[in-house]
Parts: sequence; C-alpha cells; structure tokens
Amino acid sequence: MLIRDARPWGGPASDVVIEDGRIAAVRPHDESVPLGAGDVDGRGRLLLPSFSDVHVHLDSSRIGLPFREHTGAPGVWAMMMNDRRNWRNTDVPHAEIVAGTLETMIARGTTRVRSYAQVDVDCKLEKFDSVMAAKEKFAGAAEVQVMTFPQAGILLEEGTVDYLEESLKQGADVMGGIDPSQLDRDPVRHLDVVFGLAEKYQVEVDIHLHEPGHLGVFSTDLVLERVRALGMQGKVTLSHAYELGGVDEATSRRLIEEFAELDIAMASVAPAARNQLSLVALTEAGVRFGLGEDGQRDYWSPYGNGDMLDRTWQLAFTNNFRRDEHIEMCLAIATMGGAAIMSHDVPRLAGVKDRPGTAIGDRADLLLVDGQTPTSAVMDRGTDRTVLHDGRVVADGLRVLAS
Repeated sequence: MLIRDARPWGGPASDVVIEDGRIAAVRPHDESVPLGAGDVDGRGRLLLPSFSDVHVHLDSSRIGLPFREHTGAPGVWAMMMNDRRNWRNTDVPHAEIVAGTLETMIARGTTRVRSYAQVDVDCKLEKFDSVMAAKEKFAGAAEVQVMTFPQAGILLEEGTVDYLEESLKQGADVMGGIDPSQLDRDPVRHLDVVFGLAEKYQVEVDIHLHEPGHLGVFSTDLVLERVRALGMQGKVTLSHAYELGGVDEATSRRLIEEFAELDIAMASVAPAARNQLSLVALTEAGVRFGLGEDGQRDYWSPYGNGDMLDRTWQLAFTNNFRRDEHIEMCLAIATMGGAAIMSHDVPRLAGVKDRPGTAIGDRADLLLVDGQTPTSAVMDRGTDRTVLHDGRVVADGLRVLAS
C-alpha cells in the first residue's frame, strides 16, 4: 500500500510505503506517482500513529443510547451501586452497546484498547462476556486487551474471587485491583488476591487508585514492594493515581524515580485534579504513561464520546499546556504512550520531544486527520479521518469499513 501525500507528525509531504503491516519506506512526496488500487490518498493530511485507549470501561457505556440524567452519588461504592440499579434497564442488549462503543472508537482513530470488564456477584461474567464478544467481533480492526475488574472490591462480597478467577480461565488479559486500603480496607489481603491470580495465570496487573494523599502513597508503596519481591517489573499499571503528587516534592520525586526504575506504568483519563504527578517529569523520566476515556456517557459520568482526539485535548487542557511541544507530547502519550503499556515491544517515550510511530519499521497502525499542525489537530479535532490497523484501512470518514 502507498499512502500518498501525507505529513508524518506534521512534517514535509511524504509518500509512505506499507508492506506486511509495517512502514517500509518514507519518501518525499512525488506528484507524478499515481495512486494504485488499494492505495490511500493522504491529500496533505497529518499522518499520526493511531490512538491507544488504555483505560476505558466498554462494559458500562451508554454510547448510542438516549442521554439520561446523572443519578450517581459521590464515592466509588455509591457510584457502583447506581450502576447496578440501572445498567440492565435498556431496550438494547448489553453486548450490542459494548460493540457499538468499540466501533465508534475505531471509527475515530483508536486501534489499541485496554478495556475493563466488571466482574462481581451482581453481573457475574455478563459484562465480561460482552467485552470479550466485542473484542472478537472487531479483531480485524483493533487490538483489544480485556481486564477483569473488581469494581465492587474483592473482599466485600463473598464469591467475587471465584468469578474473577473464572474470567482469567476464560481469557482475561489483565488482572485488575481497586483502592486496596480505602474500599476493601485490607490492602494486604486485596493485593494477595490481585498478585496471586496474576502470577497464577501469567497476566499483568492494573490497579485503580483513587485514594487521597498519604493513603494513596501508602497503597502505592505496598504495590512497589510486591513488584520488587515478585520480579514483576514492567507488568504493573497504576490507573488514575491522581493524588500521588499532593504529599510533598520529595515524595513525588521518589515515586517518579521508582516508577521509572521498576517500569511501573501509569494511565490517566485526564481529570481536573490538582495533585497529580507532573506529566512532563514522568515523561522525561521514561515512565510509561497512557491515556484513556474511562466511562462513556455511563452511569458514572455524562462525559465521553469515543473520540481519543477529544480526550487528548482534555489532557492538554487540564495540564494547562500551551506550548506546541507539550500539546504534541499529549498526542504522543495518547498514541504510542499507551501502545508501550499494551506491548513492551514498543519503547517508552524518550522525552517530551519524542514523536514515535511513523518511522520505517513501525507497525502501520496509523491515523490520517485534517489539520495544519499536530497542535491544531488537537484544538480543532477534525473529522476527515482515515484509520489503518496492521497496514489495512479499517475506517474512513468516521465509519468502520466492512472486513
């Protein structure tokens, strides 16, 4: 395949050759070269890596359903109970909602996804099954990792651990945990289950951490101890963790250094939180950092539209970034930053100015999008998009193509 007249990361107009699902050549654009069958007309659009959403709850989405009044109360447990009361009350089967949300994401440029699948004594494996079905349905258009996730905690309801283990037997890719101190109130037992099941089924770990200040640091230090003791460097992600920068500067610096040393990844949904670790410092230190959309207009929040370019704008905005290099860094995080969490064959970002994903040898998971510069694309969030996965066009004009 030839992608004709595209601008990798906003650079000069180029002709990009794709072979065997990877970028084989990047040449200066030659107007005399015609488009052949199966080639793509870049039309001067930006060429970027496609997006990697590494923190999305496909299982709780309401994308495609009528907008509804938000009825949740503050706190993880209250919000989760609100979800339990409402998630079955739709005229559309749950599996169709999940698949439709994934389709929306692919159409807008996301080809790598790590989705949570809630497992508990209420939904049992029903939500997990819906996410697994969506993964299979769109296997040719996106790479999807499914995380079994104890949204209601692990220890509060008898039988939860059995359902979690069954989901791992059925192919879950990642073992989840959540607020081991604040929700389950027994961090040692909670982490025993999380890391024990991860070791038994040889999967990675991803822990939701909403805990405030010193409590969040305490739980994080327990995770760091486990990573060292079990030799799980490079296999653990902390999601949210938006309070870890609120204790003191020395603690923030220590955590960033230890995350880099132990290859602990972080995933953010770009919250409006004041006590986050510095995104610039994390990136400069080489900490794997990815972006996700969290819920999608669900029973937790009315936010989310399936568009990671929109969430990239939010990441830049909530970090008060104005300089082009920082806004482009947000694009690098939303694309290859997340890819580096899903596959360690993808290197960590090498710093604020690293712009990977469009060089010779890179996997041809790519996005063509209208925009004068990468920063302008984030600001304007254009709709003239063409999406490639493994060297094949899978979506164009915000529509997924038939496989």
